[in-house]
Amino acid sequence: MEKPVRLPPRGFEDLSVEEKIDYVQSLWDHIAADVNTVPLTEWQKQVLDKRLAAYEKNPDAGVPWEELRERLRRKLASGGG
Repeated sequence: MEKPVRLPPRGFEDLSVEEKIDYVQSLWDHIAADVNTVPLTEWQKQVLDKRLAAYEKNPDAGVPWEELRERLRRKLASGGG
């Protein structure tokens, strides 16, 4: 029988919202450290197949993440959220 997980862990409620988000992100990073342990659902596989097909059809249609991130930062900084 699996051991039940107590939610949230002791002391979690005492953390600030930012600390809670950091905690959850760290927890997810720990879970996702081995990609093979996080199975994809069928709809996720379909989305990935569709995106891969679109990329293979037109590999120049997208922009690098760094460029997109910089555009988003500029947009947010100018109040264009």
